[in-house]
Amino acid sequence: MKRKYFLVALIGICFTKLIAQNPSYEERMQWFTEAKLGIFIHWGYYGVNGITESWSLYHKRITHDQYMKQGEEFTAAKYNPEAWAELFKKTGARYAVLTTKHHDGVALWDSKFSKLNTVRHAAAAKDLVTPFVSAMRAEGIKVGLYYSLPDWSHPDYTPVVFPRNDTRKWYRQKGQNKWEPWDRFMDFNLGQIKELDSQYHPDLYWFDGDWEHPSSKWKSGAIKELLLANNPGVIVNSRLNEYGDYGTPEQGVPVVRPEGPWEFCMTMNDNWGYYPSDTNYKPIAQIVRTFVEVISGGGNLLLNIGPKPDGTIAAPQMERLEALGNWIQKHERAVYPTKSGLPYGHFYGPSLLSKDGTKIYLALYDKPMNYIQLKGIQNKVVSIKVVGSEENLTFERNGGAAWNNIPGILRISLPSEKSIDPYVTIIEVTLEDELKLYRGHGNAVELNN
Repeated sequence: MKRKYFLVALIGICFTKLIAQNPSYEERMQWFTEAKLGIFIHWGYYGVNGITESWSLYHKRITHDQYMKQGEEFTAAKYNPEAWAELFKKTGARYAVLTTKHHDGVALWDSKFSKLNTVRHAAAAKDLVTPFVSAMRAEGIKVGLYYSLPDWSHPDYTPVVFPRNDTRKWYRQKGQNKWEPWDRFMDFNLGQIKELDSQYHPDLYWFDGDWEHPSSKWKSGAIKELLLANNPGVIVNSRLNEYGDYGTPEQGVPVVRPEGPWEFCMTMNDNWGYYPSDTNYKPIAQIVRTFVEVISGGGNLLLNIGPKPDGTIAAPQMERLEALGNWIQKHERAVYPTKSGLPYGHFYGPSLLSKDGTKIYLALYDKPMNYIQLKGIQNKVVSIKVVGSEENLTFERNGGAAWNNIPGILRISLPSEKSIDPYVTIIEVTLEDELKLYRGHGNAVELNN
């Protein structure tokens, strides 16, 4: 009897330790909230013809057979994930997310659940995910895997709005003839997710397409539980219905800061995949400014690239990654590690705070006129300088009633011409102690000095 109680107690202790070892939500999210920059990679058949990924099928701009025929020219002949990882690291990215399978159903790894993959159904004839994961981890970059919940090529998936021929030849369905179609599809879907999880143990899952069905049909809760059971530190984006860990606004920078952790994903031109006829690239200044605006609001920028079918990255995309990386390197202390900046009204532009709250970083998009204005800072200011050039700026307080804790306006002199950055100039305000803000409404001063 004593032995029985001992075993029960031992099991209880082990279980308690196991639970204690599982990281909390805040612990899981810590690296993400400090990451600031990720690279999104949309890579697939669609780059061969330079068409929209998957959605060209949806809008019936190409037949399913024609779309899949692109695989014959999807070679990945110059794919060099180590070079990608080196570039991403120089850019300043802390994580990278690869489209392992888009809505078209083409898997970039050797899936046992589908022959529709780059090993067996593409000129590349190889697994593209494994070397990607290895290369990113070798450079210390967190690994994110994009996975589309819908699969518009699977014979049992609905809804599919375009005509297609019988695709059962590509999918493993032995012994499932009497199953309901959706059960067959979900067995396949969960099978592929388990493959990714067991083979790559990613740091982040970037799901997509959840809007086509409710969580009960996707089994979203079960998917999240499965992922956390196998990988307690993993995080999941918001496109797993209500089971995501962070928000994912897309293409339009939020005007109001989202609550909780968030990430803004954005293309460099107007398309996610390689689309050579789309030359409407965002200017470098816009990309840098967007990055600053996003991180000042406590978010991450997930900046997209669309590699060519041979695995190389187009020159305009390389140029923008390198320019952003140069800007981040110059202003690194204002980027890593900082947190979201001042509330609206204290400074008319983006801002960031050092982790300890003793430094304010003000972002100037354009060359200022007259002076730089900062309001509501109750602390004593030690120094103000331009990050990068390290030029010291003079400053003075104007107005207010310090004896009544109304600090007035801090007027900062203008940087010299040589200190103005071509994209975004950063001003560092060093305080004597942790930031204290005046958030009053301008009541009457009842006691004068």
